[in-house]
Amino acid sequence: MLRFCLRCLCVLVLLCGNPLWANDQPESAKTGSLTFRLPTAAGGIVELTEKPQHKATVVCFLGAECPLARLYGPKLNAMQTAYQSQGVQFIGVNSNQQDSLENVQEYVKQYEIQFPLAKDYNNEVADRFAAVRTPEVFVLDDKLKIQYRGRIDNQYLPGVSRAETTSHDLKNALDQVLAGKPVEVAVTKPNGCFIGRVKQTEVKTSLTFCKEVAGVLNQHCVECHRKGEIGPFSLTDYDEVRGWADTMLETIDDGRMPPWHASPKYGHYANARFMSEDDKTILRDWVAGGMPFGDVKDLPKLPTFRDGWHLPQVPDAVYEMRNRPFVVPKEGVVEYQYFVVDPGFKEDKWITGAQVLPGNRSVVHHAIVFIRPPDGADFRGIGWLTAYVPGQRIKKLPEGRGRRVPAGSKLVFQMHYTPNGTAGEDISKVGLLFGEEEEITHEVFTMIGIDQEFEIPPNTNDFPVSAKVHRIPPQAELLAIAPHMHLRGKSFRLFMKQKDTKDKSEILLDVPHYDFNWQHIYELSQPMKLDAVDSLEFTVKFDNSKENPFNPDPNEYVTWGDQTWEEMAIAFFEVAEPRVKQKTHAKPKPSKKSSKADQIQQQQQKVDRLMAEFVQRFDKNGNGIVELDEIPLSAQRYGKIRDRDGDGQIGKEEIENLVR
Repeated sequence: MLRFCLRCLCVLVLLCGNPLWANDQPESAKTGSLTFRLPTAAGGIVELTEKPQHKATVVCFLGAECPLARLYGPKLNAMQTAYQSQGVQFIGVNSNQQDSLENVQEYVKQYEIQFPLAKDYNNEVADRFAAVRTPEVFVLDDKLKIQYRGRIDNQYLPGVSRAETTSHDLKNALDQVLAGKPVEVAVTKPNGCFIGRVKQTEVKTSLTFCKEVAGVLNQHCVECHRKGEIGPFSLTDYDEVRGWADTMLETIDDGRMPPWHASPKYGHYANARFMSEDDKTILRDWVAGGMPFGDVKDLPKLPTFRDGWHLPQVPDAVYEMRNRPFVVPKEGVVEYQYFVVDPGFKEDKWITGAQVLPGNRSVVHHAIVFIRPPDGADFRGIGWLTAYVPGQRIKKLPEGRGRRVPAGSKLVFQMHYTPNGTAGEDISKVGLLFGEEEEITHEVFTMIGIDQEFEIPPNTNDFPVSAKVHRIPPQAELLAIAPHMHLRGKSFRLFMKQKDTKDKSEILLDVPHYDFNWQHIYELSQPMKLDAVDSLEFTVKFDNSKENPFNPDPNEYVTWGDQTWEEMAIAFFEVAEPRVKQKTHAKPKPSKKSSKADQIQQQQQKVDRLMAEFVQRFDKNGNGIVELDEIPLSAQRYGKIRDRDGDGQIGKEEIENLVR
């Protein structure tokens, strides 16, 4: 079964810091000269003199490993090119103690930085400007007076990549300075990572990196923050940890890390990720006490991790999403991509383990592989096979459990890509472990609860949508739960009703602060028998207000759709059902015998009713015909609704085959 082992400080974008500064008002630049002379990544020297030869100067504080600094590198390049002829110079400054000159040179090369990027040893220039984060920009006039400071624009936030920029803060400030006008918005709050300053702090703690801190990081962080993994930097190195200390504490203290969003009040989950208060206190006290290194003999060994495949053995078969790379642009929004693969199964296969291995972790936000059975195949569930999100850990299904893939099935890759500032290529693949049919006692499949008919009004902050699982299979057991919404998703709560207490519901899972960046699968510590369960119902809530920092546009009506600026209200339920049902001893209820003709008539009436409901639900233009473009893409995929004859319509025969 999937086990999503999402460890502390594991995702790229969420390490960029809160979009607000720690204080409401930024600290003013130090009085005195803002001039400097620094060595550049190219081996030269860049100088800001008291009498610059330019009408305006943009000083950009950047970090080699900060995700937002990477995203904004190309934007700053474009602005430098656009404004160079107007007498504007751009100077980049790296003040991070954890970034070596080699790191800065690599950043310049990877993001093709055209303006000089200097290394600010001991963060003297950052202190002079009172810079706080990367990226953070300062616009100086020809008298070196700061006319603007703050963010570049509002396209990128921690965890958010807007399709379009709606607030061009740096550009507006430059245009107004060049026009000789006052800057209307002179200060904005930057989004990004704390600058890793060299702190002149007296050691006031007995805690050391070697004896206490490294062990905490090994337990919670380094699975992702090590060389070759998804974390943008390593937390195995003392100097790196010192430089990232402020950002590390910020993400822990504001609850973003460890990345676990289920309330501990309800349910018990095998993949729960919590950092104890004792461990948090160790990190806080060590940072406040001067961050001493300690005695190297106390340094624990690094945990052993397997690179690549995380399955307990090498996959029996591996299938690439296609034979050529998909090219991910350096910026913008990439629509979901779908790739269909024929594994060539000539007979039914039982899958006991599956893992998606991304070809380029830096751009793969998440991936799902579905099973598409051939027409007419006996198949259960929605076809979910496996999925990938950053930081996951994959295990085999429990003993005796397996997913059946009918002969002739195709594998469908659903790929969600996120540009990161550099054009990239990806060929992701899936690895499968096969089981012997005689060893499989329980068939695993995925059920779905879904509502597609909602419309979220503009400027609402707590809009509820409810749905349920329509059929609970007898004698089955629940293994895991996975809620899914998009950027306006606010909360998720799953209710269970027992058959003997239908008027009372019990909360099975509560996610009070849903986060789109973490597609958790909540794996129950022990499988839950569903024999006595009458219903599984859930309520999701959406925040379409301006107070939601991830909201693409609070003034829009929002309906169902695949893209992140649209919304979904889905819950996936992973269940296992015995292949051989146990006989029940309940006394059969007497029933009136009916003729075969009556049974056929009753069945046809049921089919006719379901067909009418289908047309009523999806015939949006009321012409009595369900056209293919009236069916949401997700319903086509999850509900197996297909235009089998290719006429652009879901005809009567196709609807009848679907509802039977």
